Amino acid sequence: MLGKFFDKVKDGLARTRSAMVDGIAAVLPVGGRIDEDTLDEIEAILIRADVGVNMAAEVIDELRQQARAERINGVEDVIALLKRQLGEAVAGGEALPIEGALPGSPYVILVVGINGVGKTTTVGKLAKQYKDAGHQVLVAAGDTFRAAAIPQLEVWAERAGVDIVRTQQGGDPAALAFDALAAAKARGMDVLLVDTAGRLHNKTNLMEELKKIRRSLAKQDPQAPHETLLVLDATTGQNTLAQAQQFNEATELSGLVLTKLDGTAKGGIAVALKRELGVPVKMIGVGEGLDDLQPFDGEMFVEALFD
Repeated sequence: MLGKFFDKVKDGLARTRSAMVDGIAAVLPVGGRIDEDTLDEIEAILIRADVGVNMAAEVIDELRQQARAERINGVEDVIALLKRQLGEAVAGGEALPIEGALPGSPYVILVVGINGVGKTTTVGKLAKQYKDAGHQVLVAAGDTFRAAAIPQLEVWAERAGVDIVRTQQGGDPAALAFDALAAAKARGMDVLLVDTAGRLHNKTNLMEELKKIRRSLAKQDPQAPHETLLVLDATTGQNTLAQAQQFNEATELSGLVLTKLDGTAKGGIAVALKRELGVPVKMIGVGEGLDDLQPFDGEMFVEALFD
């Protein structure tokens, strides 16, 4: 499965890889020294790939030093330096526990994000993975604002073979979260996945609602939610960084889920998110299938980015 997933990640990052590798090869002087103009062009290529301004500056600083020391002899040396620096930037961070014993009973995962990023789909795919790992799973349809959200999650719950707790559209999502955790305890569930709204009347209302849901869960379990995952759409590039900063201030994120990595030239955003926010990318998605969401492996990601 992971071999196939690596191939999907590699294919999904093809546009990012082409933009960086081909772009850098095009601006490097043949048999000449790398000057400041060349460094500026490489920096612009990295920024367009959304690795982040600070990450790009760090790469250029080291590249400048290596060039002055005459240790750069072509595009292969530049790519090797890039692989090392980007690999170090995305390294670290605990993976989302799926197999074996879980650090919570039930293990409560709150899934947040704006509309359109694949949040409800992510809940369904995670439910399937936990179910396949042998866990008893309950999902809570906490997006009571969007009309199609509850029926959509019902379909995913059926596909994953897990139970669902729901309420009517317009119901109180914090009350639903409280009831869902009570139900998960009563039924001996191992995992509770809580979907949430991505839009309310304004951003302040959305963030306050998420805080209220967290407080509601904590009334039954002071450690809940054990995970708060923010789902982000990789195709929106630097906009994801602004979203992540806002949600992190409001909801104490433990990890990120980066969806839609297939077909974007902005795959470097995975680097920028870790480098700028300090919150690890825990899962990545490269398709619509149930198995197209997998744990993020920094080493695999960088290898796929440049292979």
